[in-house]
Amino acid sequence: MADAIPDFPFDRPTALEPPPQLAQLRESCPVASVRLPSGDVATVVTRYDDARMVMADPRFSRDLARDGAARLATTEDGGLFNRRRAGVARIRDGQGHLRWRRLLSGWFTLRRMELWRPRIQAMTDDLLDAMLAKGSPGDLSAGLAMQLPVRVICALVGAPVEDQDRFAHWSRVMLTLTRYTQDEVDQAYREFNGYVSDLIERNRAHPGDDLLSELTRITDTEDDRLSAQELVATVRALLLAGHETTSNMIAIMTAMLLADRSRYEDVVDDPELIPGTVEEVLRLDSTLSVLGGLPRFSTEDVELSTATVPAGSTVIPHLAAANRDRAKFADPDRFDPRRENGAQHLTFGAGPHYCLGQPLARLELQVVLGTLTSRLPGLRLRDHPGDLRLRTGMMSGGLQDLWVTW
Repeated sequence: MADAIPDFPFDRPTALEPPPQLAQLRESCPVASVRLPSGDVATVVTRYDDARMVMADPRFSRDLARDGAARLATTEDGGLFNRRRAGVARIRDGQGHLRWRRLLSGWFTLRRMELWRPRIQAMTDDLLDAMLAKGSPGDLSAGLAMQLPVRVICALVGAPVEDQDRFAHWSRVMLTLTRYTQDEVDQAYREFNGYVSDLIERNRAHPGDDLLSELTRITDTEDDRLSAQELVATVRALLLAGHETTSNMIAIMTAMLLADRSRYEDVVDDPELIPGTVEEVLRLDSTLSVLGGLPRFSTEDVELSTATVPAGSTVIPHLAAANRDRAKFADPDRFDPRRENGAQHLTFGAGPHYCLGQPLARLELQVVLGTLTSRLPGLRLRDHPGDLRLRTGMMSGGLQDLWVTW
């Protein structure tokens, strides 16, 4: 019977195409068992309503650092979400999580992020200028996608942008699925935690107008505050997320639009399509997360659309599959930047764990797309879309590189 459980993540035909098994499961078995790289079994849900429920229902916990949770990675600790980490447990769920969000949410409002638009535009122009100066072809992933979000998040938390290569290394190791050993993971945590602790102390001695200065002040002076360990965990999470997710998404967005170049040309001809195009890229992408979504742990039996998930199950809401559910999106595989409900995709999650940084991520994607289409209307992929390669062995997806010509 164990042999009937498919290995997960599934293989895909090309880098930009979703695995066909996802559509098959969504139609015939939307609550399915899969075998993870660790050998443990988890449940994957592939329909929109089920995935949204798993993310929003408090009976599904974000805390996988508990007995009985499936290990995701091949390391002894089971991977990033299974690891027992100081300062994390109390901000994963419940009132501790609500308190944590309340402290950070003021920095990520739409209004506040719009104030960053000119700064992000200037960073984008500087990076594109440097890439163009090197001549065509250029690796857009290395020249722009991997650098812009790091510069932005470093400015937000007051970290030196010169340290971006260190963030990149630590994030790759910490997000391992099959690539790194436990010793390498432990060393990355020690180095990253030490770096963040030093950054906090430097910031405490010389505060600025950045997010870290505000969080440090709250930690030092207010009753409803972060502990020292929670502060370290928060800054580490901001730097990790700022390096990985948006960086990967910029490259993926560009590849998706250039793979079917009419999508890119439509934006060149009509810049008002930029917001809708970004939402369709976010909805249709299947590469950002290798696992498909952030796993949850069921604290009691929960009934989904076609099955009951028993208490003690590790459940993965597969966002890429849910975002192509025809019950939610008409003609779901069609790229339509004018789609009326396109922004209702689940890429940023749902419920109490809805991504705090999504206004910033959307802003960066919109700025990059607007800059590329206005300055490089003739931008093209150097290689055939089928030859693009995904990074492997980590929980985060993304392209290995993205060579373009102009």
